[in-house]
Amino acid sequence: MARNVLGTELEPCSTDPLTGFYRDGCCNTGGDDAGLHVVCAVMTEEFLEFSASAGNDLSTPNPAYGFAGLKAGDRWCLCAARWVEALEAGKAPQVVLASTHMAMLEYSTLDELRAYATDPA
Repeated sequence: MARNVLGTELEPCSTDPLTGFYRDGCCNTGGDDAGLHVVCAVMTEEFLEFSASAGNDLSTPNPAYGFAGLKAGDRWCLCAARWVEALEAGKAPQVVLASTHMAMLEYSTLDELRAYATDPA
């Protein structure tokens, strides 16, 4: 059973849109997830613009991959490094702690994550 940054069972992030490296709705990770898609983030226009400017356009649909594109308010499993990059640029989206995999603690402190939490614990 995967654990979240709070030390409890990892909760689903989103099934609409369906997210996660394994497209199981959870921010699970494993050896084949080189990007560590472990942060359950709530998209904002500001973050989506930042991500696109950094080379990862999450707003534009890509039908070949069954990707409808994200909009503000959607939850999505972000790569750990992208969230940290956004944090350093002052553009970090909010996170759902209960749905953020404990592997994120290798990249950010729990206090930093709590500062952006939608579910403070």
